[in-house]
Formats: sequence, C-alpha cells, structure tokens
Amino acid sequence: MTTRYLLATLLLAAPAAPLPAAFYATYTYTAYTVHDLTTGEPPTRVPGVGGTLALHADGTYDKRLRLLLGDSGPRFFTQHGQFTTVGDSIIFRFTDPKGSDVQRGTFRYAPKTRRLVITLAGYPPGNKGVYELVATAPPTAPPTAPPTGR
Repeated sequence: MTTRYLLATLLLAAPAAPLPAAFYATYTYTAYTVHDLTTGEPPTRVPGVGGTLALHADGTYDKRLRLLLGDSGPRFFTQHGQFTTVGDSIIFRFTDPKGSDVQRGTFRYAPKTRRLVITLAGYPPGNKGVYELVATAPPTAPPTAPPTGR
C-alpha cells in the first residue's frame, strides 16, 4: 500500500523546472571534501583538487579530476558517461576498467554565480564526497565594428 501511495505521489507531482541552458557548461573543480563517518574525524578537505567537469545538454559528461593525495603526488581520474537529473538528484552512469557503475547524489546550482555543488553518496552508506565547481567563463563574442554613418 505504501509503495502504491509513493508511486502515485511521484507520478502526480508537478514536474521540476527545467535547468537553465547555462547549467550545461564546463566547470572547474575548486574544492573536494570527504565526509567519512567511520573515522569519527571531521570532514577532510582534499588539497590540490583541479580539473574539469563538462555537462552537455545531450546528457553526456566528461570528467577530468586531479587530486593531490599525500606524498605520492597527484592522482588523475578521467570518466566519460551519461548523467540524469530529477529535481536536485543527479546520477552519473559510466563504464571503467571494473565495468559499468553508477554514482548517485544531489546537486545545487546557483545560476547567478554559476557555481555547482555536487554531493555523491559514498561507502559505507552515510559517507559522502562534496565537490565544489564553478563554470568557466562563457566564450566572448568577437567585437563588432561600429556602424558607419552616411
């Protein structure tokens, strides 16, 4: 009974507002914070984060992430796949050397500042990674010649 009620509620809910066209952009990673509930430690801000995340209007994405992990130097992660959004939920689907995988989480997009925060669920449940990104500046149009008077 509860499942039917939940399903009916979801189907009858008003559709979420579409994302603005500016959401589909290339973002630069500015911060990454790990929340590991198994250690009892406060969240850890990972130093040396960099790279880009390109979200395309056709639902594909390209991620090139760089993290500085201890004395071993930077680690590079490249991922290509598909993403979907529903409300504030975001799902990334991709294939890597281990096979097909899915990452689930939430996002917050601030159109005015073009900032994006993505929180991905970690393992074990309750752990999470929080990525902070900012859209790269949109390309500028070439200058136009002033009108000539006659």
